[in-house]
Amino acid sequence: MKTQKDLHSLLIQLDGKGYKAYKDIKGKYSFKDYILSIDSVQGDPFASPSKARIIVNQDTAKFPIALFDKYHKNIALCDFLTRLFSKNISKYYTRVHGSGKSGLLTIDCPGQEVLLRTSVVINEKHLEARLEVGLPASGRRVLGKEAAKIFLSALPKIIESTLYYKNINTNELEKHVDLAVDQYHLREGLIKKGLVAFIGNDSILPRESGVSDKPLKKGAISFQNPESLESIFELPNRGKIKGMAIPQGITLIVGGGYHGKSTLLRALERSIYNHIEGDGRQFVVTREDAVKIRAEDGRHVEKVDISPFINNLPNGQSTEVFSTENASGSTSQAANIIEALESGTKLLLIDEDTCATNFMIRDEKMQQLVEKDKEPITPFINRIRYFYEVLGVSTIMVAGSSGDYFDVADNVIMMDKYVPYDVTHRAKDIAKNIHPKESHRFFDNSKPKTKAPRILLNSSFPKSYKGMSIKAKGRDKIIYNKTEIDLKYLEQLVDNSQTNCIAIMIEYIAKNLANDRSDIGSIVSKVYETIKNKGLDGLSTFSGHPGNLALPRKHEIMGALNRFRLLKIKKGP
Repeated sequence: MKTQKDLHSLLIQLDGKGYKAYKDIKGKYSFKDYILSIDSVQGDPFASPSKARIIVNQDTAKFPIALFDKYHKNIALCDFLTRLFSKNISKYYTRVHGSGKSGLLTIDCPGQEVLLRTSVVINEKHLEARLEVGLPASGRRVLGKEAAKIFLSALPKIIESTLYYKNINTNELEKHVDLAVDQYHLREGLIKKGLVAFIGNDSILPRESGVSDKPLKKGAISFQNPESLESIFELPNRGKIKGMAIPQGITLIVGGGYHGKSTLLRALERSIYNHIEGDGRQFVVTREDAVKIRAEDGRHVEKVDISPFINNLPNGQSTEVFSTENASGSTSQAANIIEALESGTKLLLIDEDTCATNFMIRDEKMQQLVEKDKEPITPFINRIRYFYEVLGVSTIMVAGSSGDYFDVADNVIMMDKYVPYDVTHRAKDIAKNIHPKESHRFFDNSKPKTKAPRILLNSSFPKSYKGMSIKAKGRDKIIYNKTEIDLKYLEQLVDNSQTNCIAIMIEYIAKNLANDRSDIGSIVSKVYETIKNKGLDGLSTFSGHPGNLALPRKHEIMGALNRFRLLKIKKGP
C-alpha cells in the first residue's frame, strides 16, 4: 500500500498536466491512523466529483460497541458522525478555487430526519466515512498543489476532530443515541397500545417557511394534548412523556382555515421517520407504514384494480385492470389508495384540499340530480369504514368542508389557533340531529372482488443502444434512459439520497429480480432482504462506495415503479 508521502509526491508531479492525469492517484494510501481510499477519479473538472473513503480501524477510533450494538443505535451514531463531519468540513476547510467542481469537499449531510445512510458506516472492526472531492483544476490542467491541501492538510484535521471517540463531544453523541433509543421504544409502544400516531406535548409542528423544514422559532405554539386523548409513555432515557394519542380507526382533523389542520397532518406524514433533537417533532411518531394519499392528475396507471371505487365507465373500459397515461383526479386517487394497500399500509393520511372532490363525497342534492346508476364513482366516504372494519386500515383525514364524514368518524379533533380539542361527541350529535334515522347512511361494507397480483414484466426495462442508464435528479425525478419518473407527489420522500437509492433499486430490480413471474410487492420485499443481508452497499454496482444513499420505504419504491411510464404488468391468477 502506498503512503501519504507517495500521494504528496504524486500530486506535485501531476501539477500542470492534463486533467486525466489525476487517474494516477486512484488507490489506497496509508496515513498515520487511517487509510485514504480514492475509489473513483473524475475525468473532467465539470464531471461528477471523485469519490473517496476514510477507513479507521476500531482499535484507533474506539467507539464503544454499546453505542451501535442495535440497528436503531447504529443508524443514530452514523447520523451523528455524518453531521459532525459536515460541520468540521466547514470549520477546517476553505475551498480552493478552480474550474468546474474544483475544491468541492462534501459528505452526504442529513436534513431534519434520521435515516439509514451510506455516508458513514461502522461495525466492530472499522469505521468508514465516504466523501466526494472535486479535484482542483485550472481550465483542464491539474492543480496538484491545491489537491495536496485537501488530502494532506484539511482532511487530517477534519478526521482527527470527527472519527476518533476521544476527540468528540461524547455527551452530545450519547444524547443523540439515547434519543434514538427513546424513539424506538415510543414506536414499539405505539403499536402495543393500538395507536396509529402520537404527538408529544411541547412539540413544535409549524415549520420555518414553505421551503424550510426547520421549526418555526418565533410565534410557534407548542402542542398540548386534549385531556380525553392523553396518553403517557415511559421512555428509557427521557422518562415519562405525555401527549395526544390517535387510536386506530377513522380520525378527522377539522377547524377553520389557517388554524393548523394541515400542519398537524404534515407533521404526522413526516413522522414515519425519527427527527433530531431541536426539530420540534422528535416525539411525534406515526406508524411507519402510513401512506399519504392525494389526487394526482396526469399520472400513469398500469393495470390497477380501482373497481372498489370506480365501475361502469361510459366507454366500457374495465376498472379491474385499469390503465391510463393520463389519470383524472378521481382515477388517480383511487389508484393511489389501491397501490398503498398493495404496499401493505395500515394507515392512510388524507388532506381534503389535495383530493378529488367527486371521489371523496357526493352531497344529497347531487345524488338527487344524478342518479346512482349513472354515477360510476363510489365515494371514499362509502368505503372508509370497510377499510377499517374489514381490512384493518385506519384513516387520518383533514376535513375542512365535508361534515358528512362526522357520520363515519371514530374521533374528531378540532384545531383552533393550533390548539387541539376533542369534539367527537359534538360532531356526532350534529350528525344525528341532521339525519336522526340514517346514522349508517354512508356505510357500504359490500366486499370488493379479490384482487389478482400484479406481475412485473421484464419488458418494463428496455435497453437503449448504450444499455441502461438510471439517474436521480434531485428529490422529485428519476430518468430511466430518456423516460422521466415524476416523484413530486410522493410526499413522504424527504431526501435526495432516498431518490438516489430508489434509482439504484430500480436498476437492481431490472438486472436481478424482474422475471415475469413475481408481483411488485414480492420483488420489493426481496430488495429489502438484500439490504438486510448486505446493507445498502449490496445494491450498488459501483466499484468504490455509494456514499450518497439513504433508505426509502417500500411504499416509495413501489410508488416510483407505479409511476414509471414504461411499466408493464400482467395480472396473475
